[in-house]
Amino acid sequence: MFSHVMLGTNDLDRAKAFYDKVLGVLGAREGSINVGKGGHHRVFYMHGQNIFILTQPINDEPADCANGMTIGFACASPEQVKELHDVAVANGGQSIEDPPGLRDGGALGPLHLSYFRDLDGHKICALHRPAA
Repeated sequence: MFSHVMLGTNDLDRAKAFYDKVLGVLGAREGSINVGKGGHHRVFYMHGQNIFILTQPINDEPADCANGMTIGFACASPEQVKELHDVAVANGGQSIEDPPGLRDGGALGPLHLSYFRDLDGHKICALHRPAA
């Protein structure tokens, strides 16, 4: 359903260093820097069929985070949910909501979740849904 997720940042080098470590937990390689024809820089992370992009806003306005928006990364295990969270916090992210752990996902069944804000304030979720 989704082709990619793109987040704006006001400090591309700092955001790249953060996500190189955080997404490395999921097996993603270091981000690749691209310069668009307008001179704006982006960092691409390719992992399987998934594309995650960090960008300098092309309208030259400051990047900000959207209230109510969350980007979720699928994790292979409950341990990886916690590791993704812990690596993010160790690299300047902010732990938010409840500590990493098992939650009642209602109709989705049990979920292992963690939440943090990245260096630009974007809300990120790590999620593992056990097989039924």
